[in-house]
Amino acid sequence: MKSLFYLLSLVILLTITHLSAAQTPSAAPAFWPEGKRVALSLSFDDARLSQVDVGTKLFDKYGVKATFFVLTSSVSKRLDAWKQAIANGHEIGNHTEQHPCSGNFPWAKPKALEEYTLDKMKSELIRTNKALEAQLGITPKVFAYPCGQTFVGRGMNTKSYIPLIAELFSVGRGWLDEGPNDPTFCDMAQLTGMEMDGKEFEQILPIIENAKKTGHWVVLAGHEVGESGNQTARVAMLRKLCEYAQNPANGVWIAPIGTVAKYVQEKRK
Repeated sequence: MKSLFYLLSLVILLTITHLSAAQTPSAAPAFWPEGKRVALSLSFDDARLSQVDVGTKLFDKYGVKATFFVLTSSVSKRLDAWKQAIANGHEIGNHTEQHPCSGNFPWAKPKALEEYTLDKMKSELIRTNKALEAQLGITPKVFAYPCGQTFVGRGMNTKSYIPLIAELFSVGRGWLDEGPNDPTFCDMAQLTGMEMDGKEFEQILPIIENAKKTGHWVVLAGHEVGESGNQTARVAMLRKLCEYAQNPANGVWIAPIGTVAKYVQEKRK
């Protein structure tokens, strides 16, 4: 009887141990270079003046390279500064010429996506690339969807322009997304972009720490760079973030979107 009780106890113990092991997430497989556990890209939209007046200077101090999705009209206001940003290793992306969004935004009605066609969008994207080549001497390979919106037209005539981005660029980044990218699965034409405007470092840190557990790629997106204000990535947060990412003990690979995308595509082959 005692031996039967002992046997039953052993079976129960082994079953519990097996179930516990099955429910415990395994460590993320090695994917990133030099044993890094997570990839991080910082990106900014619209070529706001503060990005080169404040942002690039801060990043250069820490040796951090960021991605800037620019509008040609805004680039012309700080042309020399943008050229210097490129010389310092920062990446320039296409953000369209007109920044078209849904006409539900009052300011967007004259350039509403509902009134666009795929042909009109393609022409604008190509025109923007040519203008940036003339201004800055580079042809963008990465793109960010204005307002994070990926459609043209309305009703039964609505079309996605994601395939167009996949044709013209290596990357298309979204906006106001809720999670990071799985490098083994993500669609490069639909990368998630998580907001960093208005956030403290303590709000950003858990996103990165959670992404370490799965080996994911965090793409942060912002607009202005300053101490405070609407649509502004806080200088204090960025300073702490750069220091954290540049500390080898934290296992973070911080690089421009295009650099990480190229690495991912090579690893997938």
